[in-house]
Amino acid sequence: MFGFVRIAAAVPKVRVANVGFNVRQMLDLWKIASQQNASVVLFPELSVSSYSCGDLFYQEGLQRAVEKGLAEMVEASMACSTIAIAGMPVWHNGRLYNCGLVLQEGRILGVVPKSFVPEHKEYYEKRWFASGQGCKNETVRLLGQDVPFGTDLLFCGREGLVFGVEVCEDLWTVVPPSSYQALAGATLLFNLSASDEIVAKSEYRSTLVSTQSARCMAAYVYASCGVGESTTDVVFGGDCMIAENGVILERGERFLDESQIIFADVDIQRLERLRAAEGSFVDGEIKPFRRIELFDTPDITQLNRYVDPHPFVPSKKSERSKRCSEIFSIQAAALNKRLSHIGAKKSIIGVSGGLDSTLALLAVYRAYESAGRDPEDIVCVTMPGFGTTGRTLENAKRLCEALGVTFRRIDITEACMEHFRQIGHDPSEHTVVYENVQARERTQILMDLANKLGGILVGTGDMSESALGWSTYNGDHMSMYALNAGIPKTLIRYLVEWAAGQYPAVSEVLHDILNTPVSPELLPPVEGEISQRTEELLGPYELHDFFLYHLIKSGARPRKILFLAETAFGTKYESEVIKKWLGLFLRRFFSQQFKRSCMPDGPKVGTIALSPRGDWRMPSDAEADAWLNDLEEEI
Repeated sequence: MFGFVRIAAAVPKVRVANVGFNVRQMLDLWKIASQQNASVVLFPELSVSSYSCGDLFYQEGLQRAVEKGLAEMVEASMACSTIAIAGMPVWHNGRLYNCGLVLQEGRILGVVPKSFVPEHKEYYEKRWFASGQGCKNETVRLLGQDVPFGTDLLFCGREGLVFGVEVCEDLWTVVPPSSYQALAGATLLFNLSASDEIVAKSEYRSTLVSTQSARCMAAYVYASCGVGESTTDVVFGGDCMIAENGVILERGERFLDESQIIFADVDIQRLERLRAAEGSFVDGEIKPFRRIELFDTPDITQLNRYVDPHPFVPSKKSERSKRCSEIFSIQAAALNKRLSHIGAKKSIIGVSGGLDSTLALLAVYRAYESAGRDPEDIVCVTMPGFGTTGRTLENAKRLCEALGVTFRRIDITEACMEHFRQIGHDPSEHTVVYENVQARERTQILMDLANKLGGILVGTGDMSESALGWSTYNGDHMSMYALNAGIPKTLIRYLVEWAAGQYPAVSEVLHDILNTPVSPELLPPVEGEISQRTEELLGPYELHDFFLYHLIKSGARPRKILFLAETAFGTKYESEVIKKWLGLFLRRFFSQQFKRSCMPDGPKVGTIALSPRGDWRMPSDAEADAWLNDLEEEI
């Protein structure tokens, strides 16, 4: 399933020191995990015995009950390929350790003791348990088996399934053991926990889990003891969660008086690619670990995970508003720095009445506003040509007048006709020559006007167009500063919509621009309406932005991108339609790299950018055959 594995975190209903009852609850949950094709199910700390046994941990009666319960779990797992990680006290070399045991197919594969044993406030575990920090290259005798024992264990399966185990307090330390497990290759990190509930601790706990998953570029799975534990002095809520690279994928309910289990499908391939491509992960210290081989785990046949169809756009309105404000601030700071550096007062922009030039103008206006500059030094030029419609022309004019910027209109049709005559092109032939002559004429006017006024030409093209090469080389492809270069088309709509709320004077015209079809307007209109609609020619931008995100962010193969898109968009697009546009995207992304190789400066605003000086360095003559062949491969 393209690197996805299903993981479960389970909180059994327990009774204090009643091992038989606890094991039966755990086996029921383990069976559910197996039926759902989970590769691993995690149980809480000391779940076999219960965490709150106190001095009963020293009792031989409890020790014998735990051994019997372990035997029962091992026997029940004979035909179960789902791995269970169970918590129990383990005697070793005359010491008692708080451990996580890894069980699969009738075998105890390894035992990991807790490294950091707390002795503060309500925690006094050192009364019973020894620290496992120095336990390495050891074995422990359990049920007649010599089982690997220590904090130096990693558990390795097929296709990148590598996991490490730590116990509760280990996560709360300055450098958790899971950090070293991750650096040694673990993509899944499991924490058996007993974290009591006090006011506001839940929020801190989830932050801790999500942050560790982000820092380690891993999936972090957490399960804590539930309300069945003793309430003599504290209450346990049974918190459980599964995080992946900083995002909580699934979280259970606290304070349930019954067992619960949660599932999440984790993308191991994505985590591996992120580690290779981002951050300083590869420079981290690799400590020696013993690697325990796992039996094959279940395959999943259907993805149980939300895939965002618009990965560049926050789904929550409050978060989206915050993101829009931040992007405008980035753009404003970027342009003000460039203007200050070159000593220019004026910014020249070609405005068409379309989305991209509208956003660029709004960002420039925001920059001038924040720096106390005169908006009349923003020189907006609309240049009607053969495809310009009355609607876009009027919207460009209305927007500029409402903002109080300098507005100029320069008709390019006469200059283009003269150029056609000079190069011997028949203007009735609406070829690429017909279109590109207009784009380059506009760029020439803007460049020359910037020189004349001592200003800077601000580019309006966006990242989606750059990915597709949907620009005229050395025409609208070129500027003196590309202010929208890091912003995808799907996000631009929300930025303009947000700006409509910030600037009421232009709200009406901005909403009409938002409702105008995306078009370069290079071909003559039909009955006054736009005849050249970009998304009819290239496909929906929401698909292309989705393809771009997964190709660059995680290096996903085309078949996986297709699978993710089918999952994300559901019935909105048929599979063959998605495949068609993905093929076009790949062909254009490769063939148009030469335009990106010489793109002008512009600010990065998100985790993905295509600047050849920054995030994306790709040869202009790379071939797409391997990617296109993968797309056609039968699964």
